[in-house]
Amino acid sequence: MPRTFDAIIVGAGQAGPALAARLTGAGQTVAIVERHLVGGTCVNTGCKPTKTLVASAYAAHVARRGSEYGVEYAADPGPVRFNLPVAAARARKVILDSRKGNEDWLASMPGLTLIRGHARFTGPRKLEVNGETIEARQVFLNVGGRANVPDFPGLDQVDYLTNSTIIPLETLPEHLIVVGGSYIGLEFAQMYRRFGAKVTVVEMGPRLVGKEDEDVSAEIRAFLEAEGIEVRTSACCIRLGKRGDKVTVGVDCTEGAPVVEGSHVLLAVGRRPNTDDLGLDMAGVAVDERGYIKVDEHLKTTAEGVWAMGDCNGKGAFTHTAWNDYEIVAANLLDGADRKVSERILGYALYVDPPLGRVGLTEAQARKTGRPLLVAKRPMTRIGRAVEKGETWGFMSMVADAETRQILGAAVLGTGGDEVIHGVLDMMNAGATIDTYQWAVPIHPTVSELIPTLIGSLGPAT
Repeated sequence: MPRTFDAIIVGAGQAGPALAARLTGAGQTVAIVERHLVGGTCVNTGCKPTKTLVASAYAAHVARRGSEYGVEYAADPGPVRFNLPVAAARARKVILDSRKGNEDWLASMPGLTLIRGHARFTGPRKLEVNGETIEARQVFLNVGGRANVPDFPGLDQVDYLTNSTIIPLETLPEHLIVVGGSYIGLEFAQMYRRFGAKVTVVEMGPRLVGKEDEDVSAEIRAFLEAEGIEVRTSACCIRLGKRGDKVTVGVDCTEGAPVVEGSHVLLAVGRRPNTDDLGLDMAGVAVDERGYIKVDEHLKTTAEGVWAMGDCNGKGAFTHTAWNDYEIVAANLLDGADRKVSERILGYALYVDPPLGRVGLTEAQARKTGRPLLVAKRPMTRIGRAVEKGETWGFMSMVADAETRQILGAAVLGTGGDEVIHGVLDMMNAGATIDTYQWAVPIHPTVSELIPTLIGSLGPAT
């Protein structure tokens, strides 16, 4: 006989445990099935370890610039030396502490059963795990995603790294080639350059982070190249190979050598959902052409009684959007709400240094709507706090609707940009117009204080 629960959650990432807490708190019996590591991508291979390593890289960068701030050594220690095993151990501790915190949280929930194993549907709301059948009236999929590994020619000839396998690396690459010039790739590129490696970024598109506005892409490329990172764009025919103990990446760009030779290669060319081995067809759960689970505005799948949350539904690729998915599902099921995923105003950050904070539409996206626009842009060189810190790369930009006076989107590429953007995000969520901000009295000296000035300079788009 199948073991029966009120609810089954497949995957213990960001959304799953939080939903389990709400459901068990409402008196339901819940099973969470996890085949790998509790905490999902964020805890084990994403936010937690990568931002820990980013912090180590920033510390090394500032140490090298110490003389600019008047910092002198009592005895000359020579160039700053970076100890990657120490940084890796620090990241590992952050992972383990966070994972244990999640496991302890699950263990504290009355009515929760954690099942370690791989769940596959055998029928509607019925799954098999470790040879046992479990079933429930409601099933929630929170299975996440993994690194996409394209079938590049020569892939089978090289040992490549992904965002998961590079995290525990304790040997500094002599020359790291990063294939993929977008969010994940650029964070690791700058990180390893600051660790002391030579770094080359190879991007198939004509510019870095192609989803952003062109001025954002150009500025990011400029400060990465200023740190000594080589950037190769328009790499139309990427192929991998070996040359002795080196790895080669064929790029065939419009300029520069047709082949890049390095010691290590990191593949950072996007993500794919973990949906190809769940037996979704047995449950009537449909996926799109990329494997993402199809969901409606309430995150319901095409199968009765089955929901999908987090990276696997294609509605967001971030920890905070996965958490918001949980909030939507829990509010609708337990609080009688009618929350929809389309109501979400998306914000996110790119954790290069300086970081990019983004919310809403890019200027290019806003222009495509055809509505009358107001736009503004201010360089970080005009922000006192950035000048005082000696970190003046970047700018702020904003786009608003000229008729409704609503902010449509903003970008803060500069020191503190990942924090500053929340001021705009909060305004947009509150439905405030650009005029509301004119009454604000920002703290000086902060990066955020330029936002009212930026809003005040909004003018018609040309």
